[in-house]
Amino acid sequence: MPVATPKQYEAMLDAAQKGGYAYPAVNVTSIVTINAALKAFADAKTDGIIQVSTGGGQFASGLNVADAAFGAIVLAEATHLLAEKYHVLVALHTDHCHPAKVDGFLRPLIEASRKRIAEGKGPLFQSHMFDGSVVDLKENLTISKELLKECAELNIILEVEAGCVGGEEDGHDTSGLPAEKLYTSPEDMLEVYEALQPIGRFLFAATFGNVHGAYKPGSVKLTPTILRDGQKAVTDKHGAEAEMDLVFHGGSGSELADIRETLDYGVVKMNIDTDTQYAFTRPVVTHICENIEGVLKIDGEVGNKKAYDPRGYLKKAEKNMADRLIEASKDLRSDGQTIFGTV
Repeated sequence: MPVATPKQYEAMLDAAQKGGYAYPAVNVTSIVTINAALKAFADAKTDGIIQVSTGGGQFASGLNVADAAFGAIVLAEATHLLAEKYHVLVALHTDHCHPAKVDGFLRPLIEASRKRIAEGKGPLFQSHMFDGSVVDLKENLTISKELLKECAELNIILEVEAGCVGGEEDGHDTSGLPAEKLYTSPEDMLEVYEALQPIGRFLFAATFGNVHGAYKPGSVKLTPTILRDGQKAVTDKHGAEAEMDLVFHGGSGSELADIRETLDYGVVKMNIDTDTQYAFTRPVVTHICENIEGVLKIDGEVGNKKAYDPRGYLKKAEKNMADRLIEASKDLRSDGQTIFGTV
């Protein structure tokens, strides 16, 4: 099955909202990590979201090019081809993009989708994230409305954020912000809904203390009820059908109880990067340590080609990353929920 059409992606989100589950959204940087994500989705019989950050795109474009948008296009086109071999639905998404990077990252990708649609194909990405949390809400929404209009014309969904996800990940650093910035208010959620709903469909990354990165248990204080209260402010005024599709950022390392609670409040997508990075790297380290004399040419020896062939340890990395994503799908209750073949 090729990557989900816009209609299928909307059906995915509707099914998650109605069914009380969420999709794992995994950041990728290479063919190997794309394959890990696809393997996990297929093995868990879950639909899922593959996403590219600006840093991931820059990495994928190669050291001599270092072009985030170009690398994102390469990864997306590869996913379109690879996904045809699987029987689950997969959507493509781009992660955090600050206002300063809109013209160099988001707009080239929107233009790439426009070109594909003109050729009779679907959009390259099914959704994009604009992260305006670094500016005040008024400016954030001004830019968000402009971008959502561009996206809606191409049947692309825009994800926005009000409030900030703490910590640092892949060049996205908000570690110096005051604690109150990590929590979105009900008033903010209502303002976001009323500004964007008339334009087109959007995803909303409301913040409730979430933090990027890995921390020891108890270090991160999540308050999922913020999502409940914000949704209530919206639905009390605009009706039950106004419940928003929410996104949980900083999902790696979160307590299962907190993850499950957010599903009750409208979270349909949870971003996972830190945990899958570790899952990918851990078996590589084990392979190197267990085969050190074969991996390295020590004291004039020739080593062991089978030990230092990257395919050997990257297969282990792919499988372990896939296993971690299967675990995430179970945590999010999306396993076994694929709507492939029904829309």
